[in-house]
Amino acid sequence: MKNQKGFSLIELLVVVIIIGIIAAIAIPSLLASRRAANEASAIASLRTIHSSQVTFQATTGGGTAYATTLAALNTAGLIDSALSGGMKSGYTFTGGTAAASQIYCAAATATTQGTTGVRSFAVSEPGVIYQYAAAGGAAACVPATGVFTVGAGVPIQ
Repeated sequence: MKNQKGFSLIELLVVVIIIGIIAAIAIPSLLASRRAANEASAIASLRTIHSSQVTFQATTGGGTAYATTLAALNTAGLIDSALSGGMKSGYTFTGGTAAASQIYCAAATATTQGTTGVRSFAVSEPGVIYQYAAAGGAAACVPATGVFTVGAGVPIQ
């Protein structure tokens, strides 16, 4: 019996407890990193939408009109199908303009507020991306008298 090798039950329990403590420390950081990555992806996607709208206006829109929907940007080959579908990296994308309008707006809202992202974002024809940090607040492109304007967000520096 004295030649048996291995770990005692107490030693195994200590190792399991140590692994549990490390996991409890690491998991919140991992989730925060994932939210930050989703928000960065949403900002990059809005930059893509803005560039695509400018390209659409200069080419297909005849220099005056923006694309009315994200699907129209996809049809023109300017954005990918995931983005035109309205869902990407934990964010829901909406956007467009009134028919043959010279003003557009696009918004990115966290699909699950607090989990996939905390902030929401919006962009319009000047190309400035706005953030909305209010809990549960969503970026909204507000049509005011037929003109799309960005609501009360704070510009991203």
